[in-house]
Amino acid sequence: MRDLTSQWRPHGPQPLLLCVARGEVMALTKSEQMARVRNRDTAAELTLRSALWHAGLRYRLSAPKLCAKPDLVFPRQRIAVFVDGCFWHGCPQHYTLPKSRPEFWTAKLTDNVSRDRRQTASLRKEGWTVLRFWEHELRSSLHEVLATIRSSLEGERRYNNSGWRVEFVEALGPDARREHFHLVTLWEPVQRRLEVRQRDKHPG
Repeated sequence: MRDLTSQWRPHGPQPLLLCVARGEVMALTKSEQMARVRNRDTAAELTLRSALWHAGLRYRLSAPKLCAKPDLVFPRQRIAVFVDGCFWHGCPQHYTLPKSRPEFWTAKLTDNVSRDRRQTASLRKEGWTVLRFWEHELRSSLHEVLATIRSSLEGERRYNNSGWRVEFVEALGPDARREHFHLVTLWEPVQRRLEVRQRDKHPG
């Protein structure tokens, strides 16, 4: 199979973006970065679509009267596939809370995770199999992602590891170098766990 991971780029705000205005180089604000981020047809989604096509697995980008908006669907088998950005959906491995406007980003993350849980529950209630993959999985383990989708299409159940999310983050202590990461599952019954992490290397 052709290596498609080289097409992948991280989805979400990057540590530093620059623009040139009146001959001066200036860092973009978070709001300006947000305006440049796609919420559809991201590089990660396109990588998965291309890999599925080359593997002979035909999909659709939507299904009529669906209660949610997955990134692609297999209507006959009733399988919905989501590609979740690590920053936007609270990847336990890669999410970091920006130092600027932490209240805004915390509320944004909590809303996104709540929506993920509602959509997942609604689809499963209607008899759909829901597969969610992190964008980093498309770079590090694309073949495993394809194997999970293929086995689901064949009626087998494989473990899908993307059920845990960071729901919100709270700083500990005056220097805010330690943080509480509150994690929650998308699947029922809901489970929660708490992790304490060092912030020293987190981007702002």
